[in-house]
Amino acid sequence: MDTLQLVWLALGAMVQSLVKECHDLLWLSSHPSEVTLMSNLPRELTAEQLRRACAPTDLPFQSTDELEQLNEIIGQERATRAIEFGLDIPSYGYNIYALGPSGAGKTTTIAKYLERQAAARPVPNDWGYVNNFQRPDEPLALRLPPGGGRQLRDRFDALLNTLEEQLPQAFESENYEKHRKEMVQELEQRRQQVLEDMDTFAQERGFAIVQMPMGLLFAPLIDGKAASPEQFEQLPVEQQKALKAQEPALRTEMERSLRELKLLSDEAASRLQNLDREIAAATVGSGFDELQADYTAWDEVVEYLRAVREHISQNVEQYKSGADAEEAQPDPATLLLGPPESLFEHYRINVVVDHDGETGAPVVVETNPTYYNLIGRIEQEAQFGTLVTNYSLIKGGALLQANGGYLVVDARALLRQPLAFEALKRSLRHQQVKIEELGAQLSMIATTSLSLEPIPLDVKVILIGDPYTYYLLYAYDDEFQKLFKVRADFASQMDWTAENMVKVARFIRTRCAEEDLLPFDPGGVAKVIEYSGRLVEDQRKLTTRFAHVADIVREAAYWARSTAKPASQTPAEPLFVTGQDVQRAIDERRYRSSLVEERVREAIVNDTVMIDVAGAAVGQVNGLAVLALGDTMFGKPSRITAKTFLGQSGVINIEREAKLSGKVHDKGMLIISGYLGGRYAQDKPLSLTATITFEQSYDGVDGDSASSTEVYALLSSLTRLPIQQGIAVTGSVNQHGEIQAIGGATAKIEGFFDVCKEKGLTGQQGVIIPAANAPTLMLREDVVEAVAAGQFHIYPVSAIDEGIAILTGLPAGQRGLDGRFPEGTINRRVDDALREMGVRFRNFGKPPAKKDGAGKSGDEENGSGEPEPPHEPELPGDEPNGPDDEPGLPGDEPDYPEDEPGLPIDETD
Repeated sequence: MDTLQLVWLALGAMVQSLVKECHDLLWLSSHPSEVTLMSNLPRELTAEQLRRACAPTDLPFQSTDELEQLNEIIGQERATRAIEFGLDIPSYGYNIYALGPSGAGKTTTIAKYLERQAAARPVPNDWGYVNNFQRPDEPLALRLPPGGGRQLRDRFDALLNTLEEQLPQAFESENYEKHRKEMVQELEQRRQQVLEDMDTFAQERGFAIVQMPMGLLFAPLIDGKAASPEQFEQLPVEQQKALKAQEPALRTEMERSLRELKLLSDEAASRLQNLDREIAAATVGSGFDELQADYTAWDEVVEYLRAVREHISQNVEQYKSGADAEEAQPDPATLLLGPPESLFEHYRINVVVDHDGETGAPVVVETNPTYYNLIGRIEQEAQFGTLVTNYSLIKGGALLQANGGYLVVDARALLRQPLAFEALKRSLRHQQVKIEELGAQLSMIATTSLSLEPIPLDVKVILIGDPYTYYLLYAYDDEFQKLFKVRADFASQMDWTAENMVKVARFIRTRCAEEDLLPFDPGGVAKVIEYSGRLVEDQRKLTTRFAHVADIVREAAYWARSTAKPASQTPAEPLFVTGQDVQRAIDERRYRSSLVEERVREAIVNDTVMIDVAGAAVGQVNGLAVLALGDTMFGKPSRITAKTFLGQSGVINIEREAKLSGKVHDKGMLIISGYLGGRYAQDKPLSLTATITFEQSYDGVDGDSASSTEVYALLSSLTRLPIQQGIAVTGSVNQHGEIQAIGGATAKIEGFFDVCKEKGLTGQQGVIIPAANAPTLMLREDVVEAVAAGQFHIYPVSAIDEGIAILTGLPAGQRGLDGRFPEGTINRRVDDALREMGVRFRNFGKPPAKKDGAGKSGDEENGSGEPEPPHEPELPGDEPNGPDDEPGLPGDEPDYPEDEPGLPIDETD
C-alpha cells in the first residue's frame, strides 16, 4: 500500500469520526433526560483496574541468591536524612526522636545504621569509681584508657594481692627488727640519761625522785632515804624552810626534763614511723613505679596510684598487725560476717564502663529502660539486719555504657518507668551522669548514702516511638523540645517502582541469608511484592513495614520446605520458594485468623443478621464497615434503613440518640442535613423528620464512610423508589454532594463479595465506591476473576447523583434554568416530595375554606379596575379545598405502578 492510499484512508477515518460526533451532538440536544442519565452512570471498573500485578518477567534475576544483601534503609529517605543530620551535628540538644508505625522496623533499622556509623568512630574511654580517702562517702570517678579499664584493674589487683603478702613479711624481717631494736635502744639510753641527770640534780639539793601513780614527785632525803610527809613534819622549822626553798628550782628542772622526755618520745615515734614508711615504700615502690610508668599519659590514673601509695605508707600500722591478727583468737561475733575483708579492698578500682574487645563507638539498645538500667545503681549488702554499701557496689547503666556513642530507647517503655525519663533529661541537660539511689529520692527521711562524682556525658540518644507520643511530649514538655530537636519520620509506604521492587527482592535475599531460608524465584518475589502493595491498599505504593513482609517470607519458606518431596528432587535440582508457596502462606495466614469473619458471614447467610443481596427495597441500603480484630481485618455489610415523615426535627441519628454513635459519625449525619438543605431547600423549608439507623448494630458506630449510604437510603424513602439490594455502598459525602475517599475499600469489597458468593452470585451484585479509591484497590484474585466474568461489579462514583442513578436505574437530574429538575428524575421526585410535605405540614389542622363558587379568572381586574400584576404560580395545595385536592407523590399509588414509566418495580412488595 502506497503513501497516497494511507493518506486517503486516514482522511476517511477523520471524516467518519466528525460525522459521528455531529450525529451524537444532535441526538443529545434532543434528549436532555438521556444526557442526564448518561452523565450519572459512570463506567464500572474493569478487572485490570482492581489489582496491580507484578510480572515475574519484570524482575531481572532467576533467584534471590544472585542478588546482593541489603545494607540500607528502604523507602525511608526522609528519615535517613534526618538521622544522618542528627548524628553528625555536634551541637547541644540534637538528639533524635524516630516516629512511625509499628512494624516499620525502626529499631532494627536504626540499630544497624548506627552500627555502621559507630564503626568509623573511636572507642570511648572506660570509666571507674575509686575510694576518696579524704571523704569516703564521696567516691571519685576515674577516667580509664579505652578498652583498658579491665586490664588496669587486673594489674592493680595483682599488685595489691602481692603487697598484702609482702608488707607483713617486710615488718617481720631480721633487717627491720635490727634497725628497730637499735633505734629503740638509742632512744632508751637518751631517756635514761635525762632521768639520771634529773635525779643527780635533785640529790645535790637533798631530794630524791619518787615514782608515784600520779607521776614523778620530789621527796626530801633523810639519812639517805626519801622521807615521808610525816617525817618531813618532824624536821626542824629552819631545815624545812631550807628544803622548801629548793622546790622552785626542782620544779623547773623537772618540767624541763619532762619536756625533754616528751620530745624523746615523739622523736622515737617519728623515727619508728619513718622506719615503717621507709620499709613500706621500699616494699611497694617497684610495683607502683612500673604501673605508673605504663600509664604516664593518663594523669588521673597516675594521680590515683600516687594517692594509694601515699595512703599505704601513712597507714602502715594496720598492715604490720596483719600477722598478729592471724595468730590472735578471733571474736565469735566476727565469724558471722564471714571471712575478714582484705585490708587492700578499699584501694581497688571498680570499673563501671568496660569497652574491652570493642571496635568503634558503642551502640546500646536498652529494651527495659528502668531508672537503674538507664542511669545505674548503688547496690547494698545486708549485715546484721543493716544495709551497708561502698564504692565497689556501684554499677553503671545504659547511659554510661553508651557514653561516647549511641543509645536507642523505646519512648513508651521509657515513659512507663518512674523517674526514668526525668533522669534521662537531667543527664542530657547537664551533660553528665550522676548515679543516685532512687529510694533516697522518694523517701521522706534522709538516709546516709554515697554521693558519687558525676561522669561527663557525650552521647546521642535516639528515642523510638509512635507519632501520638511525640506530639504529646512536644506539646506538654518544654525540655523535650530542647533536647530532641531532630524528628525522623518513618513512612509506612513507598512508591511502587522498578527500583523499589529490586530492593524488596534484596530484602528477601537478606532474610534468607540471615535465617537460612530457601531462596525465592521471581514468581515468589512477585507475589511478595503484590502482598506488600496489598498491605497498604494502593496500586501505586509498597509497604515499608517490613516486619510483616518478613513474616510472609518466613512462612512461605516454611511451606516450600514442608511440601517439598526429597524423593523426587535430584541432588542437582535446586529448591526455590515459588509464587504458589507465597500464596499458600497468605491463604494459611488468612485461614488462621478468619474464625470470627466466618461466623459473621455464617450469621448473614442464615438470616440471623438480615442482609439482602438480591431484589429491591425502599429506604434500605447495604452499607459496608470494616472490623479489625488483632492481626486480621475484614469487611462486614450492614443494613442501613431510613424512614421519612412529616415534622420539623430534621435528620435523626438513632445511634446518637441511643449513645452508640461516635463523634465522626455524628459529624457525617450533620453533613447530610447540610447537603439536603443546600440541595433541596433553596425555595422552601425542609418540613420533614427522618430517622436513620444501622440495623442490628449493638456495639456502636463511628466513622463517616457510610454517610453517602445514608443519603441514598434517605432519598429512596422520600421518593418511594426501591434500591437494588445487590449493590452495597461505601463512601463519605460532603455538603456539596461529592463522594470522598474512605479507608478499607479493599476489605469492604471482599467482605460483601464473600457474602454474595455464599448466598449465590446473580451477576447483578456489586459495590459502589468513591472514585478516589479506585487506584487503591488490591483485591483478591477470586474477586478479580468474578468481575472479569461479569458476576460482580465495582462502580466508582464521585457524586451522590451518580450513585443514586446506579442504585435506582433512574437519572438523578440537574437543576435547569427555571430552577426545577427535569420530570422523571430522582431529584425532581425528591423536590416534589419535600414540597408536598411542606404544604401538608403547613395546612395540617386548618379548617377547610368555604367555597363561594365565584372564582376569579386570571384576567379579572382588582378593586381599582386595573388588572392584577403577574405572580408566581400557586403551589399544589394552595386551592381552597386544602391538601385533600393535592396530587399524590410519584409512587404513592401502590395499586398502579405501571402508571409511572421507567420506575423500577419491587416485585417482592
